[in-house]
Amino acid sequence: MIQLINIWKKFGEKPVQCGVNLEVRDNETLVIIGKSGGGKSVLLKMIIGLIKPDSGSIVVDGKEVLSMTYKQLQRMRFKFGFLFQGAALFDSMTVGENIELALRRHSDYHARDISERVKYALSLVKLENVEHLMPSSISGGMKKRVGLARAIALTPKYMLYDEPTTGLDVETADGINLLINELKKTLGVTSIVVTHDIHSAFVVGDRFAIFENGEFLLTGTKDDIRNSSNPEVRKYIESDIKT
Repeated sequence: MIQLINIWKKFGEKPVQCGVNLEVRDNETLVIIGKSGGGKSVLLKMIIGLIKPDSGSIVVDGKEVLSMTYKQLQRMRFKFGFLFQGAALFDSMTVGENIELALRRHSDYHARDISERVKYALSLVKLENVEHLMPSSISGGMKKRVGLARAIALTPKYMLYDEPTTGLDVETADGINLLINELKKTLGVTSIVVTHDIHSAFVVGDRFAIFENGEFLLTGTKDDIRNSSNPEVRKYIESDIKT
């Protein structure tokens, strides 16, 4: 379980988190919906200790993240896979080398087993025989899939998705959504997805949290969101959102 308790954060004079409270339950996919640039991704980075809040508490599996030592934080991060918005592949490495990197540095796999693990991770995201390709030679959708393969190669307990369908055409985006659902079933991961894409949100989510102006307007099921009379929530349902 992941808990964010009374989180406050400002960048300069701009508040981005204003007393945020959120609970992510085991084995669910929680989708955080909000405008681009509104601070959703900051929440993900706080959970794994890349950004510290000005005040508040972040708890992962009963342990306070903000009081962890560097070594404790590193161990905790191994529980997480992170799909970055732009996939964040290393351009100078092949697809296979991108996935191998974490396995070589942070696992006990023998060298002879790493290539098999790479193939397995790629098979989970429906890619085969692409290990030799360079990131510059593959499509945006393939890059997202490779980034996802890298994220799951170490068998994480939690998956964090930062705008997983941004910049993709409808067909490719739907493929990514289906992968998120399949990986939940196959790996049993608990996931947080941040997005401004309401269609994607409803395809992958179990619960939903509407984030606006540094706070959550509503947290609940799909029906809770769809039946809300709050005009600030309704604009998301009606896709009347400026990104």
